[in-house]
Amino acid sequence: MTPASGGPTADVSVRVAWSDDADAIAALQVRAWPDLYAGVLPAEAFPTDVDAVAAQWHRSLSRPADARHRVLVALERNRVVGFALTAPAADPDCDPLADGEVSEVTLDPHERGKGHGSRLLQAAVDTLAADRFTRAVSWVNAGDDALRTFLTDAGWAPDTAHRELDLDGTGATRVRQVRLHTAIG
Repeated sequence: MTPASGGPTADVSVRVAWSDDADAIAALQVRAWPDLYAGVLPAEAFPTDVDAVAAQWHRSLSRPADARHRVLVALERNRVVGFALTAPAADPDCDPLADGEVSEVTLDPHERGKGHGSRLLQAAVDTLAADRFTRAVSWVNAGDDALRTFLTDAGWAPDTAHRELDLDGTGATRVRQVRLHTAIG
């Protein structure tokens, strides 16, 4: 199919991940996380063993903790270029029946700016709405201006919640985060 301009249309989509996607998601994670979390985590904290990460993804995709825990993948043709995670929000001030969480949106660093992130975020919100959540929340690293801007441009706003995570249990790697939210459904 071609648009009115005569050029070809891109073959892009978002769908729920299958266990067969584990290898592609793992390879993307290993590729993207060092770029995505540079300056937040030390280099040795990033996974490098794609096979081990793929095994974890395969287990997670084969046996989700809850039917409302979902992994979505953004595709260009049949190639995984991004993924997002959705689940009931676990924060103590959230209602697990009304509040859903988009806990991660990861894109291949070479695929940014092509609309995959917007499609992935919209599909994540649509998935939460289909699961009957009425509000979506997402935690953003305080210094991640790009993600915060992406979400606020999509209609999300800070809800005054904030936290500081001790990522290594020693206090050496601490990350401050703010929570954004949007009404859905």
